[in-house]
Amino acid sequence: QVQLVQSGGGLVQAGDSLRLSCAASGRTFSSYAVGWFRQAPGKEREGVSCISATDISTDYADSVKGRFTISRDNAKNTVYLQMDSLKPEDTAVYYCAAPKGMNCAQWVWWYDYWGQGTQVTVSS
Repeated sequence: QVQLVQSGGGLVQAGDSLRLSCAASGRTFSSYAVGWFRQAPGKEREGVSCISATDISTDYADSVKGRFTISRDNAKNTVYLQMDSLKPEDTAVYYCAAPKGMNCAQWVWWYDYWGQGTQVTVSS
């Protein structure tokens, strides 16, 4: 079992930055990947970024490449999503998620454990 607790988020203006955190407990943190997803009103949940268990591989959705950075601190059992140059279209509820395995994937069904979600609102 893995428990994920998110923090960060809030209301910012376009061009601002935010950092989301996802603190994990349960299984050995370095044994599984962690991904970030988001869901805007009326839209499906979509993958934003993911970092593999070994911290070697990172993936980003095209819409956030060059603006978002994912990282993990295995000593603190925490994954971060640094979001820069935020746009109004980034407004959504953001979720961190973990699969049972070490690798990333873009599919929602790949992930077994989910954080509680945090609202990010970017005003124009």
